[in-house]
Amino acid sequence: MDEAMRLCIKEAIEGVNNGDGGPFGAAILQDGKIIALEHNQVIKTNDPTAHAEINAIRRASQILNRFDLSDCILVTSSEPCPMCLAAILWAGIKKVYYGCNVRDAKEIGFADEFIYDFLKDKSKNSPTIALEEMLREEALEAFKIWYQKKDKIPY
Repeated sequence: MDEAMRLCIKEAIEGVNNGDGGPFGAAILQDGKIIALEHNQVIKTNDPTAHAEINAIRRASQILNRFDLSDCILVTSSEPCPMCLAAILWAGIKKVYYGCNVRDAKEIGFADEFIYDFLKDKSKNSPTIALEEMLREEALEAFKIWYQKKDKIPY
């Protein structure tokens, strides 16, 4: 695992030096072999979701031709943010090794507390974003079609 972490750190530094994004690198391993090695590309792609972990999950899913990565491990140079953590959970990954922690990230300007605070807020309204339900009955039509679909692939 140490070698995989060192490669993630190297990948993070390369991404920073290229001006691609923040100092984050991540790898997906299957049976001890690196399937995907990626870095943050938020600046390069103008995509706020292009975090290293998300990029690695996307690449591994393409390579393995499946969305279930439950037999894989994620190694990342920094503790995953809430978005990446959600993606890790959706991918079914059960083990994550990380280098720097959220406090370390906060010290260099990557603070995620406002997201954690929003997730804890039961009112669905915060200074960050307001959520409002609308046209629920109409929107439920897509859910009904999915529920009744005989050949759906659940995930």
